[in-house]
Amino acid sequence: MPTECSAWAMAFAPVDGRRVVAEFDGGAITSDAGALLLGATDRAIGLIERLAACFTDGRAGDRVVHDLSTLVGQRVLGIALGYEDLVDHDQLRHDPVMGVVLGRLAARPNGRGRWRCAPLAGKSTLNRLEHGTAGIDRYRRIAHEPPAIERLFVDFFLDAHAKPPKQIVLDLDATDDPLHGHQEGRFFHGYYDCHCYLPLYVFCGRHLLVAKLRRSNIDASAGAVEEVARIVEQIRSRWPRVRIILRADSGFARDALVTLQGLLALSLSGIGSMASWPSMV
Repeated sequence: MPTECSAWAMAFAPVDGRRVVAEFDGGAITSDAGALLLGATDRAIGLIERLAACFTDGRAGDRVVHDLSTLVGQRVLGIALGYEDLVDHDQLRHDPVMGVVLGRLAARPNGRGRWRCAPLAGKSTLNRLEHGTAGIDRYRRIAHEPPAIERLFVDFFLDAHAKPPKQIVLDLDATDDPLHGHQEGRFFHGYYDCHCYLPLYVFCGRHLLVAKLRRSNIDASAGAVEEVARIVEQIRSRWPRVRIILRADSGFARDALVTLQGLLALSLSGIGSMASWPSMV
């Protein structure tokens, strides 16, 4: 049976005065047309610009071709499209869809007139973003502010609601991130039966509030109290009357979380045995 292809075209927002149309009869141009939908989503919530605002660019302005927002956007879109490695961007920097989404269809000259390069950055330039620290020094000219990035996850969650809900459930979880080399902080985990990291996640429904990379030679609940206290404070600053329930498995059945329950007037659900934790609801 022959493949049935859609004949109609999909129009997107114009870029630099040019029409952007997705059609299915133009040949093999790009395999990442779905990035156009990611771009439309980004324009609605401003993820890339707000994330880029958490970084500081200390590079000499007259030597910069690829601005900070473009670098952050490339990295975010690359990961969303399944391109985790920076080396992939040596090809993606020529991808027309990536250029459309980031508004860079052609290279823009810097103050010294340099323009003979691809519209987007390659792996070497993006590496400067990846190796950025919390402060600018002689060799690392791009810095990031970790607390601002952490707050941004919660801000997106809060902004997604037109009005405060009466109740929310925060789900805490730790899972394995398997390692296949000799990365720094590599440890064997008996439960997962592999060398891995043990990241901590906090979700509220489909919204990710916390994603913290950790070594695996620690307790599953390590750092959970501090992260919960931080995000609850931020949520309560906008929604002072919301009821907050913590939910997790027995790996988080620790005295510190029960103590936090009383301090922050939270409810606990699903942590360990209900008989052994009578204060839970």
